Amino acid sequence: MAGEGIRVEDMVKHFGEGDTRVDVIDGASFSVNKGELVALVAPSGAGKTTLLMMIGCVTDPTSGRIWLGDELVYNDKWLVKDKRSIRGKKIGFIFQKSYLIPFLNIIENIILLPQNSGGEEKVIYAKARELLDYFDIGDKEKAMPSQLSGGQQQRAAIIRALANDPEIILADEPTASLDTERSISAVKMLKQIAKEQNVAVIMVTHDEIVIPYCDRIMEIVDKKVVMKNSTEDLKII
Repeated sequence: MAGEGIRVEDMVKHFGEGDTRVDVIDGASFSVNKGELVALVAPSGAGKTTLLMMIGCVTDPTSGRIWLGDELVYNDKWLVKDKRSIRGKKIGFIFQKSYLIPFLNIIENIILLPQNSGGEEKVIYAKARELLDYFDIGDKEKAMPSQLSGGQQQRAAIIRALANDPEIILADEPTASLDTERSISAVKMLKQIAKEQNVAVIMVTHDEIVIPYCDRIMEIVDKKVVMKNSTEDLKII
């Protein structure tokens, strides 16, 4: 088990050219192992979401290399023909809001991506129900998103991210809309998922309360990524 989930080498990202050029990430190199939850922190505007979206094969880096698992997917250009396919196979996304489709019930939201990926119907439903039970909302599979509490909606969003058995989960401020108790509960779940499902999890957060529940911290400092093993001297703004 375990092993490397994400590796990034010499990643650069800038927007524009000449006088209008804005450097966001300048030569970032780091790795995240399967089985660990890593917090990504930095002041607002420092490039946290941009970094996450480059790892997630959504935003194009300017240059550098990205491995997802043992596959080199970017080497100064994308090496995969279909980035959407690699996202569907390897990556689960969780956002600040649940973004559940309001006219689909909970289990329909969860199985949507596996269905579109061509999975076997019986297997897809069995996996979805297993995850719903695991997160203690098995009785909500036929409920509409509007019938769930905020915490239950976020659980459903986490389940949706796990439905395709991803190697990597990228979470962009998943606790921002939750109160303290629910925030801690959600992060504990992510940590448990990382270990039990052998998934590499990166979580962007501004919430200092949840940082101690993470295994390591990635901080963007002067456009570089610095790995830390403690919360000491973190500047979260």
